[in-house]
Amino acid sequence: MIEFSEKDYLQLTGKGITKKKVEDQIKTFIEGIPFVQLEAPAVVNNGILKISSKKEKVFIDKFESTKNEVSLLKFVPASGAASRMFKSLFNFLDSYHPDQEGLDIYLASSGDKVLIKFFKEIEKFPFYDLVIKRIKEKTSANDEARYLFVKEMLEESGLNYGFYPKGLLPFHKYEDDLVTPFEEHLAEGAAYVNKKQEAHLHFTISEQHKSLFDSEWNRIKNRVLKTTDTNFHIAYSYQKSSTDTIAVTPENEPFRNDDNTLLFRPGGHGALIENLDEQNADIIFIKNIDNVATRSGSTEIIHYKKILAGVLLKVQEKVFNYASLLEENKFDGEQLEAMKSFLKEKLNVRFAENFDGFTLGEQIEILKDKFHRPIRVCGMVKNEGEPGGGPYWVRDRNGNVSLQIVESAQVDMSNKRQAAIFKEATHFNPVDIVCGVKDHKGDKFNLLNYVNEKQGFITQKTKDGKDLKALELPGLWNGGMAYWNTIFLEVPSSTFNPVKTVIDLLKPAHQA
Repeated sequence: MIEFSEKDYLQLTGKGITKKKVEDQIKTFIEGIPFVQLEAPAVVNNGILKISSKKEKVFIDKFESTKNEVSLLKFVPASGAASRMFKSLFNFLDSYHPDQEGLDIYLASSGDKVLIKFFKEIEKFPFYDLVIKRIKEKTSANDEARYLFVKEMLEESGLNYGFYPKGLLPFHKYEDDLVTPFEEHLAEGAAYVNKKQEAHLHFTISEQHKSLFDSEWNRIKNRVLKTTDTNFHIAYSYQKSSTDTIAVTPENEPFRNDDNTLLFRPGGHGALIENLDEQNADIIFIKNIDNVATRSGSTEIIHYKKILAGVLLKVQEKVFNYASLLEENKFDGEQLEAMKSFLKEKLNVRFAENFDGFTLGEQIEILKDKFHRPIRVCGMVKNEGEPGGGPYWVRDRNGNVSLQIVESAQVDMSNKRQAAIFKEATHFNPVDIVCGVKDHKGDKFNLLNYVNEKQGFITQKTKDGKDLKALELPGLWNGGMAYWNTIFLEVPSSTFNPVKTVIDLLKPAHQA
């Protein structure tokens, strides 16, 4: 039994966290989080849908003909900081002294490929001219100029890119216009969540960056309205402090700060299931803030967004029809078999082996449950060595098999069979998701009811030189959507253009 002081209770109340929630989290630390049990990788024709160009038109037409009848939203997780993107450059500022050694000698000894490429192709970065303009009066020595270039980019006294959210960095340049991922998402969203010249977008951001996003919108508003002919309804939300998780010592006691307060840490992107749950649109597109391309490279991206949405709408049509028949008890034996086939073949539902032995009433209740769930259609890209989770068939503790997106941290890599299955994946998850979050009556599902709380992550961290254990909530598209109906659809790699390090901006997708 954990003893909390009056000061602790005040802290919990202030964050909107209950004592039971903390106790449950500490219990999770003590018991550990079980690894998922992989059955097989999801592959084309067994968990991943691959459609012909002829069929693509069918789904695009479905989306185009239906979109004015439903509400559309683009949901963009955008709280990621740019600091990790510039890790090599921060190290460079700390360790390079232009008055003590030449840059070429330093680069050769560092062996840092990111740094070497950065300086080799420095003139190709969208912000190059801006930075040069700001430092040109300060030096003419080449090595010192390069050092000052990075200093001007990152430090608070300069452009301060190291502090900025990734969504507000200049990713692209069109003639004299520097364009951020925020602006690119607006332009892209105008192509598929636009209804009668109105488009709704929601960004999850850090609260400290709200004024920066407002300033950026004011800076680009006229330009964006002119180029897209669209009125944008932009909303923001923040990761709630009530989703923070308790940190513990290696002995699973609550970790305390120097002032004896409890240490809570952000729960990871899985906390955003609460932000997503607050959205009321019929169809929600999810895509990370750093996954954008130049306007000329967005044509195929937009094409596949419409396909994903068309697949969802086609499936939803059947799901809503069957759910109504079951609710009204207006079906015969033939329709019941058609429902089972539809769930297996279109929604990848796997029934228990003894399902046929259940009574008719029990089968009907199971079918009702299977049809009464949010639906996600997830783009999957062929695996070309990119890090990240992938699509798998997973068996849960009750023996149920379902399609899931799984990260390597969720798999027991010491188990040869499990490690082999994980490595057999042919595709990976680019976070390209279209969601249907309402039922056949138009009522929104409570998305928190479809989370598998046992799919979080325990990580080892330090604070003030002391070891601690931290808990991440089930990932938004992992355990956060574990009990959704799931369709995986193959999409081309051209739809996936994330910027994880600064040199990713040199890739063709980001060169205007």
